[in-house]
Amino acid sequence: MAVRRRSPPESAVGLFEHRALASAPLAERLRPRALADVVGHRELIAPNGPLARAIAADRLPSVILWGPPGAGKTTLARVIASTTRATFVPFSAVLGGVAEVRVIVEQARERRATGGGRTILFVDEIHRFNKAQQDAFLPHVEDGTVTLIGATTDNPSFALTAPLLSRCTVFRLEPLAQAELATLLRRAVIHPDGLAGSIPVDEAALLAIAEFARGDGRRALNLLEVAAQQAEREGCLTVDVAQVASVAGHRTLLYDKAGEEHHNVVSAFIKSMRGSAPDAAIYWMMRMVEAGDDPLFILRRMLIFASEDVGNADPRALELAVAADVAFRRLGLPEGLYPMAQLAIYLACAPKSNAVNLAWHRAKERIEATGALPVPLHLRNAPTTWMKEQGYGEGYRYAHDEADGFASGATYLPEALSGERYYEPTSRGLEGKISEWLKKLRGDAP
Repeated sequence: MAVRRRSPPESAVGLFEHRALASAPLAERLRPRALADVVGHRELIAPNGPLARAIAADRLPSVILWGPPGAGKTTLARVIASTTRATFVPFSAVLGGVAEVRVIVEQARERRATGGGRTILFVDEIHRFNKAQQDAFLPHVEDGTVTLIGATTDNPSFALTAPLLSRCTVFRLEPLAQAELATLLRRAVIHPDGLAGSIPVDEAALLAIAEFARGDGRRALNLLEVAAQQAEREGCLTVDVAQVASVAGHRTLLYDKAGEEHHNVVSAFIKSMRGSAPDAAIYWMMRMVEAGDDPLFILRRMLIFASEDVGNADPRALELAVAADVAFRRLGLPEGLYPMAQLAIYLACAPKSNAVNLAWHRAKERIEATGALPVPLHLRNAPTTWMKEQGYGEGYRYAHDEADGFASGATYLPEALSGERYYEPTSRGLEGKISEWLKKLRGDAP
């Protein structure tokens, strides 16, 4: 790729840095060095934004930069490094450990004691640190020995310990919008360290890259660079949409099966079925499948849903859920998607009731509150003569010998709980009939 050279550096060190920059990936060569050059996140980095004010005053508190890949977490950390008067120490949670952290902290303590100023510790992928590793530098963040900047793609409430999180300000970085990515790409085409003097790029190709990148600035620049290299090898006069499509491949989905986005998509799936929205339900189900989630996990969620959210409003829902699970285990992918899709649509369209869910929770709460209350004598088992003499089973009325198969007035709960109700059926679906039947048996007024 043609890259316009800068003027010759003045030292051997400068020459080394210059050559390293020239051979670096496009995304690294164009990494902003000033806050004004950062694309996106205007609510944070606009002149009156909270992050911009802290950087300008050089009084940055300990912060966590949370966002998806390519959102600009490392870029913002590098901008801080280039503007702060503090000593900036980068550190990788993947490559480093507690021993290295202790060395950094000790150096920071000495620097502070000798008037050398503050130390900013940048921990990339801080979510990779376990609890013990986070605890290792917690007291040094608390006493101001180091100012922490942590970068993570995981929800901090999942990834970080509560004590560490409470001592940091969390700044969330959203994925870059397509318009912002297009701005980033246009800048790369004309920048001296970008494609300036190299092959031209169609505007349509830039917009296609912005769409393919799905909010990831690094991915957008990488795609641009690879497409330009391929176009040059093939002797093309310009980079067009065809080149972009050929190098972009299958569009990856933002989905971390161990992190927040996984829970967000699962939540959307469940809430769509609960909201009787079959189109949304099948969409979110396929989002999970296409992102590589385990179909058996999805089926397990639908098995739970069949009882938790449909229940006796349509008892066939649980039957179909079990059948779909069995069918998928026989069929596998891709044919197993048919029973999965059938089940998701059925559950979304079925009448809903959470009465079963409420019933067992109510019963559980009463057990926790009252303990193991004795079983009434008339309900006790009486397999021996002695137990019968003690009154076990005495007064029990066999329901099948009663009119309508129901012993009117009989009680079945412990005496202290007599009359309490835990299952209150709704009027929806089959549960409406169950409700009318129970009202009759219980003697409820119409």
